[in-house]
Amino acid sequence: MLRVVGKGAFGKVFQVRKKCNDSSNGNESDGLYAMKVMRKDTIIKKNHVDYMKAERDILTKVVHPFIVQLRYSFQTNSKLYLIMDFINGGHLFFHLYRQGIFRNMHGSQIILFSLGLLLLLKWIPVMQVMLTDFGLAKEIDEASRSNSMCGTTEYMAPEILLSKGHNKDADWWSIGILLYEMLSGQPPFTHANRKKLQERIIKEKVKLPPYLTSEAHSLLRGLLQKDPLQRLGSGPNGGDNIKSHKWFRSINWKKLEARELLPKFKPDVSGKDCTANFDRCWTTMPLDDSPAPTPTAGEHFQGYTYVAPNPWLSSA
Repeated sequence: MLRVVGKGAFGKVFQVRKKCNDSSNGNESDGLYAMKVMRKDTIIKKNHVDYMKAERDILTKVVHPFIVQLRYSFQTNSKLYLIMDFINGGHLFFHLYRQGIFRNMHGSQIILFSLGLLLLLKWIPVMQVMLTDFGLAKEIDEASRSNSMCGTTEYMAPEILLSKGHNKDADWWSIGILLYEMLSGQPPFTHANRKKLQERIIKEKVKLPPYLTSEAHSLLRGLLQKDPLQRLGSGPNGGDNIKSHKWFRSINWKKLEARELLPKFKPDVSGKDCTANFDRCWTTMPLDDSPAPTPTAGEHFQGYTYVAPNPWLSSA
């Protein structure tokens, strides 16, 4: 273990180095990974077992140039471990809070590979972004609806807060909230009181900053429609409808997906193991994989262990 690079409700994320590397067979010699450690007792107590299983399952299934690759997963009596590629560019919000606002290229990347999900984003060394956190992701088909209510309230769609049942249209609302925040510096609906915040999201009309372009206004209005059936992105061809919006007219989507377009913003990194783009409140933490009690309930995480078909193959 080298450094702490993240901390959440269920545990920590460490930058780690694999002790034994076989570089003679073309394997990566640096052996750097991110190790996500989660406490079983906390997961069970918060009734998040299904989400933790889903995160592991999704990461084993999805292979995409903009999604972090899971290399290994395993467990002890008290904890779950996910070993993923270490991405040294830092968290999206770390840069957003420092930059204040972002511009078009970042938004186009989020739309391209969001897969209808609002997720944690990090930069890779060639200044692209990677989805890394599937902790609250859920697999549903086109006809399915969900009634779960997890995540950050500021990003929740009205139909989630109203417990009407929702599908991926709710994710396009969340993408709209994120784009609004990237372009203006703060989300459109805020309040210290959670109940009043929910009321604002359900009832208040979104106020668009006057300094944004008419194209940006049009895109945000489309994504932030209260009625999911009227929302830009709804329906089977929703992603294509968003990509063809006039705000993205300068984007060559094929080149973007091939990672041939570079964003204007470049995180400052000094090497593969650089952690300068992670908050010091994490990187200065003691390197403790602290002990945790073993749950007394039955086996919740059978079949959790995983080794990627070629765990040394770099996705970058």
